[in-house]
Parts: sequence; structure tokens; C-alpha cells
Amino acid sequence: QLQLVESGGGLVQPGGSLRLSCVASGFTLDNYAIGWFRQAPGKEREGVSWITPSLTTELYSDSVKGRFTISRDNAKKTSYLQMNLLRPEDTGVYYCGVVHESYDSRWSEAWLYDYWGQGTQVTVSS
Repeated sequence: QLQLVESGGGLVQPGGSLRLSCVASGFTLDNYAIGWFRQAPGKEREGVSWITPSLTTELYSDSVKGRFTISRDNAKKTSYLQMNLLRPEDTGVYYCGVVHESYDSRWSEAWLYDYWGQGTQVTVSS
């Protein structure tokens, strides 16, 4: 059964950190680029970060650049999103998705992604 499962979300104070994980099963993760997205209530799903299968390219939205770091371990079929210096506006449900790496110039277009996880809630509040 093909599946992506996110974990690691929670409640954190502004300035704090969280590390999200995305574990794949039922398919070969090596064949896909991984994107992390988030969705706040009443807003569209927003691209946060993206990484190629070979780990050679990482992309970030301007809103998280310098604060978030994406990584992946293909042997463990897992991607990580390290989030530092969190702000209230980072609040939302965070999703991981997979897409062919040829879509690098369109990585933030959610509709292109083949598979998604169920999401993990991140709340940044004092």
C-alpha cells in the first residue's frame, strides 16, 4: 500500500524549533523529488521546500529561507524538515508530497504532485 506519513508537529512558542518527518512506504522514494507544503485555515496549500532525489538541489519559499532546512535519507525512505526560529505565521498543517524532479521550476504547484501524506499540525503561539 502506497503511503506517506508525516509526524513531528506540535505546539511551539515563537522562536522555537520543530523537526518534521515524512516516511514513505509502498513505493520507491528514490524516483521522486519531495516537497513540503503547508496550509493555514482558509488559505491555499503553500509550497515551503523541495529536494531532488539525489539531494543536489534544495529550494525554499522566501518566507522560510534561512530558517527551514529540508533533507532526505533515501535508505530510510524519509524526508525531514527542520524548522527553526518559528513564527506565528508558520502555523498550519504541514504536508509532504512527491513529484517527478523535472518539475523543479514548478515545484510549488501542489496540483502536480502524485501522492500526499495526511499532514501534521504545527502551531506557533505563546
